[in-house]
Amino acid sequence: MFKRAFLFFIAVLTPLLFVFGVTYKVGTEASFPPFEYVENGQFVGFDIDLIREIGKLKGFNVEVIDISFDSLIPSLTTGNIDIIAAGMTITEDRQKVVDFTIPYYSGDQSILVRKDSDFDITVLFGNHKIGVQTGTTGDLWVTEHLSDKNIIPKKNITRYDTFNFAVRDLVNKNIDAIVLDNPVSERFTKTDPVKIVGIIKTEESYGMAVKKGNKELLNLLNSGIQELQKNGKLDELIEKYFK
Repeated sequence: MFKRAFLFFIAVLTPLLFVFGVTYKVGTEASFPPFEYVENGQFVGFDIDLIREIGKLKGFNVEVIDISFDSLIPSLTTGNIDIIAAGMTITEDRQKVVDFTIPYYSGDQSILVRKDSDFDITVLFGNHKIGVQTGTTGDLWVTEHLSDKNIIPKKNITRYDTFNFAVRDLVNKNIDAIVLDNPVSERFTKTDPVKIVGIIKTEESYGMAVKKGNKELLNLLNSGIQELQKNGKLDELIEKYFK
């Protein structure tokens, strides 16, 4: 009798464990289309689809948490989130505090201006006003290559919590240009009166991040990315969001 009850318990519990299994808190900054954004009240985008596909393969659930970009790594290190999936570039400085997965996408930076302006790449020189998102690769590039070398005054750099605010200020003529990831620039050219006037070849690689030393979760994500590369699903997502 006990054996029969035990087997019944296992048969009922096993599928429930799969449904109600481990849930990872995934931090993102949801104003970075096409990587992550909000549509009809839902988190969508390339990174969101990617982490959910990995979850399907590896049997975990995903809870997406929207956080300002410069707070993502602190939130990861303090344990408030488990994974960063936010179009984050793998850099040496970031690798000192978090562990990155293998790269799943690559890109460059671009220079975005108003569609009706006469600006070209020279907008990055002189007394023009440049917008960046705090803590992004664009912010680091503008700081290192422009303001630190006195090519533009530091006071001319405006840092934003999200690129949505930066694009709004660009359209409203409060700034003259934005430096940001090229795939995101491409997306904004389809939704706002802006255009790309130059590409900065940074050849960045994007990766998801986990807390330093969390090898089990890192290996799980890497395995998932590799499986999606092999079965063609990653190419499908790239085609969906970037073509």
